[in-house]
Amino acid sequence: MNKTITYFAAALFLFVLWDILALLLRNPALPRPVPALIAFFEIFPQSLWRHFLISTYRVLVSLFIGLAIAVPLGLYLGREPKLDKWVSPQLYLTYPIPKIALLPVIFAIFNIGDLSKIILIVLIIFFQIIVTTRDAAQNIPANSVLSVLSLGATPGEIYRHVIIPACLPEIFTAARISLGTAISILFFTESFATFDGLGYFIFEAWSRVNYPEMFAGIIAISLQGFILFLILDFLQRRFCPWLYT
Repeated sequence: MNKTITYFAAALFLFVLWDILALLLRNPALPRPVPALIAFFEIFPQSLWRHFLISTYRVLVSLFIGLAIAVPLGLYLGREPKLDKWVSPQLYLTYPIPKIALLPVIFAIFNIGDLSKIILIVLIIFFQIIVTTRDAAQNIPANSVLSVLSLGATPGEIYRHVIIPACLPEIFTAARISLGTAISILFFTESFATFDGLGYFIFEAWSRVNYPEMFAGIIAISLQGFILFLILDFLQRRFCPWLYT
């Protein structure tokens, strides 16, 4: 109940701030919250829900693939210093490259459907997840591993009972950061050469100079991110209960 009140108060504060800015600027490109909310509740049952679900699908698939690839690699690199010594330079050389510049190449190879958007997002969030996971695995105290080894634990049991639980909080942190990145990149990729998704909806409304509808799409993106963050919080409480005791 307290969290619900906190979220409601935060949303109310943002809407008040939005209203003040709209009144000060007096620009049609920034409508007041009430017309935008009315547009949201009118359009969502008609067509906006479909764009919402399509974008959510793309984000979730991208995040799942990114985690499925980067987390195991990050855990292994973190516990294998010799391999990490060779792989880390490759990561540091390729991490700063703006992957968004590869968008035309990806579109040319994989066309403009879901696959190209998912591949681009995975390419970007992969580095965020693998570096965070590797660092978490490296920072596990040696005594934690040695104490389990002394009991005769196998390498698989060490990963299951020590390394993975110790790294889970940082993995969830990486997932949250990657979620925000995935939504931002998806918005960019959906803003052209496509006919569905929230990015398309927002830019299409902007091209018609229909600013209340445009902000209805922005509200939908905010709602999407909020729901997905709540899901990650729930999963962290489920799989990392020791953090909340």
